[in-house]
Amino acid sequence: MRTTLTWRVPQLVVGLLLYGASDALLVRAGLGLDPWTSLHQGLSERIGLVTNLVGLVVLLLWLPLRRRPGVGTVANVALVGTAMDAALAVLPTPHALGVRVPLLLAGVLLNALATATYVGAGLGSGPRDGLSLGLADRGLTLWRVRTTIEVGVLVTGVLLGGSAGVGTVVYAVAIGPLVHRLLPVLSVPAQTGGANPEPVLAEPPVCGTAAG
Repeated sequence: MRTTLTWRVPQLVVGLLLYGASDALLVRAGLGLDPWTSLHQGLSERIGLVTNLVGLVVLLLWLPLRRRPGVGTVANVALVGTAMDAALAVLPTPHALGVRVPLLLAGVLLNALATATYVGAGLGSGPRDGLSLGLADRGLTLWRVRTTIEVGVLVTGVLLGGSAGVGTVVYAVAIGPLVHRLLPVLSVPAQTGGANPEPVLAEPPVCGTAAG
C-alpha cells in the first residue's frame, strides 16, 4: 500500500534528488535562480552561513503553526545539495538563449514535481515548504500562500542587493500554482494516529489540482 514506509521513503528520496537536479537546471539556464537564493545572496554580505541561518529562522516560524520536523526535513539537507552537485557535474553550460529558456522552464517544472513528490511522501518537509503548508493549514489557499511568500522573498532579496533575473520572476509566480496542481496527485493517504501527518491541504483538489 502507498501508506507504507516501503513506498513513502523511496518517494521522499526520489523527490529530493529531483529537487537537487531541478536546481542544477536553473543554474545552468543562467537566467536567474529562485527567490530564496536571491535573498541569501542579498544577506550574505551581512551574515555568514546565511543559508543555514535563514533555514533555522524559517523553522522557528513553524512553532506557532504547530508543525514539527520529520525525517524528510533532515533528508532535505543531506540529499538536495548532493544531487545538485552531481547534476551540475554532468550538465553542460549552454550559451544560446534558445537552449537556456527551455532549460529554465524544465527546471521550474521539475522543481514543482520534485516538491510535490517529496512533500507528498508525508515524512516531513523542508523549512520553506513547511512554512507554506503550515499557513495553508490555517485555511489559506496553498498556491496563494506559496506565491505570496516567493514574491515577498524575491522583493526582499533584491532590496538587499541580491541578483535576480527573468528566471527568478518566473519561478516566483509559477511554482505555487504548479505545485498546487501536483501535490494532491502525489500525496500519500493521510495516516491516522501519526504525529503531524503531511501534507494537509487547505482546500480540496479542483479537477485533480494540487497545492504548493
